[in-house]
Amino acid sequence: MGRGPKKHLKRVNAPSHWMLDKMSGIYAPKPSPGPHKARDCIPLSIILRNRLRYCMSGVEVKKVVLDKSGNIKIDNKIRRDTKFPCGVMDVITIEKTGEFFRILIDVKGRFQPHKIDAKEATFKLCKIVKKAIGKNRVPYCVTNDGRTLRYQHPDIKINDTIKLSLESNEVLDHYAYEQGNVAIVVGGSNKGRVGTIHRIEKHDASFNIVHLADAKGAKFATRVGNMMVIGKGKRPAITLFKDKGMKRGIIDEKKIKGQFMTFQNL
Repeated sequence: MGRGPKKHLKRVNAPSHWMLDKMSGIYAPKPSPGPHKARDCIPLSIILRNRLRYCMSGVEVKKVVLDKSGNIKIDNKIRRDTKFPCGVMDVITIEKTGEFFRILIDVKGRFQPHKIDAKEATFKLCKIVKKAIGKNRVPYCVTNDGRTLRYQHPDIKINDTIKLSLESNEVLDHYAYEQGNVAIVVGGSNKGRVGTIHRIEKHDASFNIVHLADAKGAKFATRVGNMMVIGKGKRPAITLFKDKGMKRGIIDEKKIKGQFMTFQNL
């Protein structure tokens, strides 16, 4: 057996939220090393081919991404890697079509590109995961997408979220990790759900638990590491999917599908 990191990924071992069928091939595109972990991202090729349907095959994806005109931008930077890892809150810009997408997670835990306007595409939300003092007593903080910000505002704490300008890399605003603010779950069994922070449980030498309640009043809980604040109060700073992060039960989904089928038959 070979030594070192694996360069290939079997299709059956790919994360389920990529939604790859096992009969279309043997291998899947393995994400390149980047700002997001392999299990917490989706490769650019899958977004263009399987989600947006701009390409029919991997060869077409290469022609689009490797074009010298720089067709694809991620967080306002031209990317020519077909396996570039796209994570939560990343902004994808396709200039030739004039379209902008933000990578979000739906209530079923799947990475989905959400179409946004040009104004919203100028910023992204980043969670603060580390805060320390570096060399020469320079304070800095690290975000969930690998960015290092020096001389941050003293009010910004760990688990807070900042609103970062993709054009100037300046912090436009920040949303505190506190009771009453709206947050989205980006990991665990409640992935994709959106709710207001109702209560925070602190456990020494263990995981802190955050209790949230969605717009319908349904309550759920998750670890602090699986949560990301996305706004002040009950108003999120970004646009969400139509369901607004509310998880429906099996009966509610059947009712909605039944109404849709009835409308089609009419």
